[in-house]
Amino acid sequence: MILKKLYDRCVELARHKFSKPLLGFVAFIESFFFPVPPDLMIIPMVVAKKEDYFKIFLIATTGSVIGGLFGYMLGVFFLDASMVIIEFYGYEEKVFEIQDKMSTKGGFFAWLGIMFLAGFTPLPFKVFTITSGVISYNLPVFFFICLFTRGLRFFLVAYFTNIFGKKFGTFIEKKGALWFTLAGVFVVILAIILYIIFS
Repeated sequence: MILKKLYDRCVELARHKFSKPLLGFVAFIESFFFPVPPDLMIIPMVVAKKEDYFKIFLIATTGSVIGGLFGYMLGVFFLDASMVIIEFYGYEEKVFEIQDKMSTKGGFFAWLGIMFLAGFTPLPFKVFTITSGVISYNLPVFFFICLFTRGLRFFLVAYFTNIFGKKFGTFIEKKGALWFTLAGVFVVILAIILYIIFS
């Protein structure tokens, strides 16, 4: 019930006269604790003003990446507060498992793939930004993955909404989770194949 109210509120904010800074704020907090994805604001904002789709994508991406870095710092400096968020989403046991594996090269690349999927798919991105800080994951790599995955996701949402309008919003609502997941898995597999070929 509370989550539904948050969803509805985010859709309302997309019609606000300060919708762009509000989008940046929602994208920021979604990266370390807020449960509602910025896509809910991006779609109605682009439908209302198609010529601004690229600006809207940039705002969402910038807010999300800065929020991801903030989540990383939470994991580094505020472990107790970080664990409250991680436990809320039910990932506390996974964090300890990951910490044990991070000393190996395989653990590093496994987390790289997981971070990509978290940034691009419906997995709770906030859990993985915070956990990256907890396990002291490579910060430049973390930043690049956040920038690439969130940028790609928000660009696709903004671009296809610009082309197809409300129809794309309906599609995302019904089948977006499936298609984002499939696309994310495809890109990860492609990256692994390229790594094997050129390494």
